[in-house]
Formats: sequence, structure tokens, C-alpha cells
Amino acid sequence: MTDQIDNWHKLARYDTNMQGELHANLLRNNDITVSLQPLSAMPGMNSGIVLWVQDTELAEAQRILNSIDTEGETTPYELFDESTETALNATVNPAKDNNNGGTL
Repeated sequence: MTDQIDNWHKLARYDTNMQGELHANLLRNNDITVSLQPLSAMPGMNSGIVLWVQDTELAEAQRILNSIDTEGETTPYELFDESTETALNATVNPAKDNNNGGTL
């Protein structure tokens, strides 16, 4: 019989709760047991989070997290291309019809 209380290892620390929860869910989807430790005792505080895993799953969890592609991450404003921007502008600022003053 093993004492699993002492078999937890710190896997990663994240500055935002959301990032930590996303990575924890990724690990859970790969059948890895994850424990989350918020860095603030106050509910709603986004002060960061620590992920803990069992020692028997540590190597696999590290492999999964290391395989995440962080190169070329896009920011929300980069998700729009020129055609989307043109369509948004046409909706917000419709073109005027010079013949009767209505919109096209």
C-alpha cells in the first residue's frame, strides 16, 4: 500500500487561472490526474495557479505540456483578415447612394 498524499509533484505555475485551467483540462483529457492550487484564497482573484500531478504521471504530463505549440500564437486582433475588416466596416458605415440618399 502506498501513501499517495506524498506522491504529488509540482508540474507548472501559471500567472492566470484560465491558462492553468486550460492546461489542466488538456492533461485530464489525456487521462492524467491533476490537482489545481490557486495562488489566492479570495474567490474571483486571478492571481495564478499551480498544477500538481502524481509522480507516476509526471513524465507524461511534462511531455504533453512541452508539446504545446506556443510559437506563432495569435492575439485577438490578429484573427481578423482584411475581408473580415471590410465586411465589418460596411456594416458599421454603410455606403451612401448618391441618387436618393439611401444606403446600398
